[in-house]
Amino acid sequence: MSLLRSASTVSLWTLASRVTGLVRESLMAAFFGASAMTDAFNVAFRIPNLFRRMFAEGAFSQAFVPVLAASKAQAGDAATRLLIDRVATLLAWAMVLLCATGVLLAPWMVWAMASGLPAAGFDAAVAMTRWMFPYIGCMSLVALSSGVLNTYQRFAIPAATPVLLNLCTIAAAWWLSPYFQAQGIEPIFAMAVGVMAGGVLQLGLQIPALARLGMLPRLGLGWRAVSEAWQDPGTRNVLRLMGPALLGVSVAQISLLINTQIASHLPPGSVSWLSYADRLMEFPTAMLGVALGVVLMPRLSAASATANSADYSALLDWGLRIVVLLATPCAVALLVFAKPLVAVLFHYRAFTDLDVQQTALALMGWGVGLVGMIAIKVLAPGYYASQDIKTPVRIAVVVLVLTQLLNLALVPYLQHAALSLSISLGALLNALWLLNGLRARGSYRPAPGWAGFALRVACASALMALFLAWAAQALPWLHMPGGALQRVGAVAAVVLGAAGLYLGTVVALGIELRQFLRR
Repeated sequence: MSLLRSASTVSLWTLASRVTGLVRESLMAAFFGASAMTDAFNVAFRIPNLFRRMFAEGAFSQAFVPVLAASKAQAGDAATRLLIDRVATLLAWAMVLLCATGVLLAPWMVWAMASGLPAAGFDAAVAMTRWMFPYIGCMSLVALSSGVLNTYQRFAIPAATPVLLNLCTIAAAWWLSPYFQAQGIEPIFAMAVGVMAGGVLQLGLQIPALARLGMLPRLGLGWRAVSEAWQDPGTRNVLRLMGPALLGVSVAQISLLINTQIASHLPPGSVSWLSYADRLMEFPTAMLGVALGVVLMPRLSAASATANSADYSALLDWGLRIVVLLATPCAVALLVFAKPLVAVLFHYRAFTDLDVQQTALALMGWGVGLVGMIAIKVLAPGYYASQDIKTPVRIAVVVLVLTQLLNLALVPYLQHAALSLSISLGALLNALWLLNGLRARGSYRPAPGWAGFALRVACASALMALFLAWAAQALPWLHMPGGALQRVGAVAAVVLGAAGLYLGTVVALGIELRQFLRR
């Protein structure tokens, strides 16, 4: 399967995930607005998500996929199957202990993340954290399954599973929250039920896919099985790599934790404004960055295992050109068309004009560093695939310190918008640092033509920015006479027009889009 086809498969499912995710957020905005209770849910959901990103999709995936790909390339399927069984055994037992601990320590975790919540919001956050914390156990096993499926070039199921979470939370908002309200239960609690249902369904979807591949893990239940798994050289290698990977991912999550803590001490709704903007920012980040990272990691790991340096460099070059070509116009759209995007998605019922304005400011902050955030998804696997996790960790630690210094300087003036802006600036620095490191060690040698390519993309993006800036001012996005339907149609027309203008311009300037099919 070609890289572009693989990336397209992941991107299409990711598109479905992000569209349903935006529907979920739109329903939340309409049903619950931006209040202390929505802040409580966002804090409670961030806690298992923080652990998910640290352990499941973060340190574990970064350590497991290179080891698994190397085993597949060098030792064959039988040894790889045994490695999967033993890693799954250790992971399952670790998650049982972690989930039990998380439920017990929920009040302390909520305090550490958002001590500024009012008393009612704090109590609600603790209750919802306890309901949702087992979600991390489901998602850790999903991460293991996804690593196996992606290594064997089965990209569709791992990419499709997040849709189930969104469908469950949409159903919870639409049907369960009115029922909770009728029973005298805080309606926002319905979202916690939806999250847990989504986690169970996501895990369930992996089982038949792994069974068809012949790689369904056999979990060891006794102490002997756990001891054998612990002593296995493959699992020891995964654990060895997880140490620095965990530190590196923790740095990013510590930054998120600090930002949430700061936001909880800003005006009520600040946590929610950032969360709504984050959902919009994640749309291009997942569509491009996550898709490219998922597809490139197994290929880069295989190229590293076979010492194919030319293919290693060519894979990175292809990924970076895709990032520049597609992430640049997305960043421009977030910067100059933020208010219409927020309005069409969230400005209904309980979501006020002020909420639109404040969310748009946070979204513009994300737009500043969008290209850097997506580029990291391509550049970091360039280190992980060669089992070098320490270098990205060291870079991330320095960037964390600089990000918090930016917060110290900017939050008094920009309030919550400074929090997204500081992360964006840090992401740009992180991406440039990673790029320079890959070039310095000779792992990445840029192919000819980069200067002309970047200039053409910049010209096309500038033309598109002028069009979007005009459209943002030409229409009354907050209060269109035709209501929601007219606003949705207007945004769709503007976005399609901007995309057509951008692609037409890059082709007219001489960028051959077919070159990206050749990978």
